[in-house]
This record gives sequence, structure tokens and C-alpha cells, in this order.
Amino acid sequence: MEFVSIDLWAANLEPVVPDLQVWLAALEMRVAQTVARGGHMLVLPEFACAQWLSFAPADMAEADTLEWLFECGEVALDAIAAMSAKHGVSILAGTIPFLTEPVDGVPTYFNRAWLITPDGQRHSQDKLSLTPLEAQGAGGITVHGESINVFNWNGLRVAMIICLDSEFTDLWSRLGTLDLDLVIIPAKTDMITGYNRVFSCARARAIELQTVVCVLGAVGVPFGFALTDTVVGGASVFLPCDVGVSLDGIHAAIAPQTAAMMTDHVLAAVDIPVGACRRLRNGHAEAEVCPALWDAGHLIVNDPASPKLVA
Repeated sequence: MEFVSIDLWAANLEPVVPDLQVWLAALEMRVAQTVARGGHMLVLPEFACAQWLSFAPADMAEADTLEWLFECGEVALDAIAAMSAKHGVSILAGTIPFLTEPVDGVPTYFNRAWLITPDGQRHSQDKLSLTPLEAQGAGGITVHGESINVFNWNGLRVAMIICLDSEFTDLWSRLGTLDLDLVIIPAKTDMITGYNRVFSCARARAIELQTVVCVLGAVGVPFGFALTDTVVGGASVFLPCDVGVSLDGIHAAIAPQTAAMMTDHVLAAVDIPVGACRRLRNGHAEAEVCPALWDAGHLIVNDPASPKLVA
């Protein structure tokens, strides 16, 4: 593909939803809008499923939250797969807890992103690094993933990176060797500082890897108070900052949205130039610089504070 069009839904998680079917119906309306715009994919943010908590059993213990979301997710993913096939659009369903091996007999869960395609494929990526709340076992025990999954989507090499994972340079050093056409980052950031970290890192990685990086975050939290909640969302599509592709490296963006704004926006990123980025990255078009190909392994560090090596 030379161009791809992707819709990024900065979903508002605060409105109450009465049941899963109503939530799925709202999602299908968004999918239909993506089809009408000629889009190839609709992307939801990390933990978009948290909105399901508005119809969770009133007596559910907090420790059972991940288990309940996982069970709802198994139903939702089948419905989303049918939706994708019906409309011919791929759907990245945000992240949903996924049951994995128990630890000391206690169930544990991945924070797993799912991309579902019209031909029935389900591509997944587990979050590789945990936030403090996840590490503390909020709602159940979350464990981190152990692998980077690269997959083919419409002839493009694609990877998904989840929220906090976008901030780690060593991970991106690995990604830089994989000739990726597209990196998608579903996120959920509690404050403007987290938003700025994730989105700023995403922009830098698009420059470094000479590829397309799509990033989006949810707005608000379930059972929240919009006037006081700090959760900030938004959406952006970043490109290499090169005269052959983009002068500022921003293909499309919406400004950060606070919960108090009560927004629920979709960023329609049309005709993202994945082909031009691929040619830059692979030396088939003149690039101003190729930062991801530079290796610092030959450098010697001169630091007075470092211990001297004695022969």
C-alpha cells in the first residue's frame, strides 16, 4: 500500500453504558463512519473496555475486576470480529485483560491489545511494562508480556506498543531493526504529564525509525467526575520529519482533551504516506538523515566519575 487511512477514537470512558450490547452498537456506528470515510482501520484506546464497568455487578469485589472484564472481552471480541467481517474494516479494540498462567494458584492477566481483521485474523500484543497501579495488582494481578509481535496487515509490517511501553528507548532500538511500516500505540494517561511523555516519545520514534506512528488516548474514567478528573486523551499520527514526507512530522492531530471537556472525538487520518516512509527508510528515496541506522557501539565514554580500568 502507498497510503492508508486510519480512524483514531479518543473515546470518553465516563458516560454510563447499560450493557455490552449498547456498547457494541455504539462501536458499530463508529465502524460505519470509518467505512463511509474510506478508512481501513478504527483504533480504540488502551482499556476502552473500562467503560463496561458501568454495568458490572454492584456486588463485584474490586479484586475480581480483571476477571470480569476478561469474561466480557471474550464475548465482545467475537462480536467485534463479526463486525469487522461485515463492514470490511479492521478494528483495534484497545486493550482487554487476558487470562494467562496462574502464579501460586492465583489467576493472572495480560493487558492485551487486539487487532481484528475482516478475514478473521486476530493479532495481539501484551503490554511489556506495567504502571504502578498494574504492578500493585489493582483489580487483579497483571503480568507483563515477554515478546514483540510483528504482523502483516494489508501488506504492511505492523507492531502495536501499549502506552507506557512507548517511553523506553531500548525497546525502540529493537523495533528500529524490524523495518516497520506502522506502529500503533493505544494509551490511557492519567495526567497531562503522562500524555506529553507518550505523545512526545511517539513523535520522536517516528523520526528515529522513519516510519508512521499512530498514538491515541482515552478521555476520563468510569464513575469519574468530569470537572475534577485529570485523565487526558487525544490522538496523533506522526511521520518522519523529512522534506520528502513531512515538514513538521505531524500528519494529523487533535489537541489533548481533558475529562472536563466531555469530548468523544475521532481523528480521521486520511492518506497516511506509508509508501513514501518505506522508501526513505530503505534507501530508495533520498533522506536527510537515517537516525535508526546509526550504531553507537563504537564510542568510548570519557567520564571522570566512571571507575578507571586497570590493565
